[in-house]
Amino acid sequence: MSNHKDTLKNTLRTEARRHRSRVDMSSEDPELAVDYFFNAIKPKPEMIVSAYWPKNREFDPRPIMERLLADNFICALPVVKKDSLELGFARWDESIKLKEGAFKIMEPSIQDWVEPDIVIVPLLAFDRKGFRLGQGGGYYDVTLKNLRNKKDILAVGTAYAKDAVLFNLPVEEHDQRLDWVITPQGSHYFK
Repeated sequence: MSNHKDTLKNTLRTEARRHRSRVDMSSEDPELAVDYFFNAIKPKPEMIVSAYWPKNREFDPRPIMERLLADNFICALPVVKKDSLELGFARWDESIKLKEGAFKIMEPSIQDWVEPDIVIVPLLAFDRKGFRLGQGGGYYDVTLKNLRNKKDILAVGTAYAKDAVLFNLPVEEHDQRLDWVITPQGSHYFK
């Protein structure tokens, strides 16, 4: 059964990337997601928020991070740790230079580790139940599970509105549900 789901997920990833390559980005301005994020998530000043540095045509959460930093939140970016599927989170603001890490993803050059309360998660597609289709490495599923075992966190996907699918994505036991997905056209709550 797992092999069938893996094959299906890989096919869906290929199709999601193809679909995203055709999306008219002018109708999906990441700036429009900022107010939806703050109105839906309502982060508190003491919360640490992790986002990600976008690669290729991933949704760009940097406008959300800019507002968080302007409002004096502690922000972080994920770091792929050697020989582990659990991501680390390094504090980041504009004063900290970025360097290319694993998978050519930008990460803070100084690694001051923090533990986020809100994790902004990239995705290729999401369904009506709050499950996401990621790149297939399993990093976010392992990380979210481990964080949730320690404390209450919010997992917030950021996506283009056109990344929503009308069917249920294939789900395996290790897949972690998102609490929210924020798009330039609205917010979606799943619990």
